[in-house]
Amino acid sequence: MGILERWQLTNEELDEIIAANPSLRGMMLGYVSEFKLRQIWFTDPRFQDVRKEDDHDRTRKGDLWFTYQGVRLSVEVKCLQTHKVKQAGESYQGKFQCDASDRREVILPNGEALQTTCLLVGEFDLLAVGLFEFGQQWRFAFAKNSSLPRSTWRNYTPEQRAHLLASFMPITWPLQAPYETTPFQLLNEIIQEKQNGPSAQPLAGVKIEDIETPSE
Repeated sequence: MGILERWQLTNEELDEIIAANPSLRGMMLGYVSEFKLRQIWFTDPRFQDVRKEDDHDRTRKGDLWFTYQGVRLSVEVKCLQTHKVKQAGESYQGKFQCDASDRREVILPNGEALQTTCLLVGEFDLLAVGLFEFGQQWRFAFAKNSSLPRSTWRNYTPEQRAHLLASFMPITWPLQAPYETTPFQLLNEIIQEKQNGPSAQPLAGVKIEDIETPSE
């Protein structure tokens, strides 16, 4: 028995419920993006032992964990914010939220404890952004965690900002650095960095509009 039959809902009724509750739509789109990412990319035989960790386990960030070339890695999945998408011909501009679901205590490399919703530099390996709202088709943008922009929120010290990812990030189609349309070269670089030490720097020359909210 399918979920609609079990809940005694029609397709039209479900559409109505989702349309009336934008937060529900956003949550569902997030899980659909994870499913589509796994279906489109992570059925490739180069990936082994692909699995999802417990959503409530705050000690292991990453929506999917997998083994690639013998190395255990994680990917964090994010989605575009629908109301931030702008189209000009075949080009698109948008933003996505790149933070934790709630505030939690993180420990910075210097041992400092900090309450924040920001994700940490190095907390996961690969970012995958679902670009469905760019033209209503399933495609993804990939970037290394180490290449993502840092927080610019004024309430953080410069040292804290160096270890915290920006809460909101811009993205375009066609893609621009640090984003790629496929993950494999980025994964090769990530493995090399793990073996030889990180060499990537935060993306330079890009203006990041951090939304300054109390949740930071």
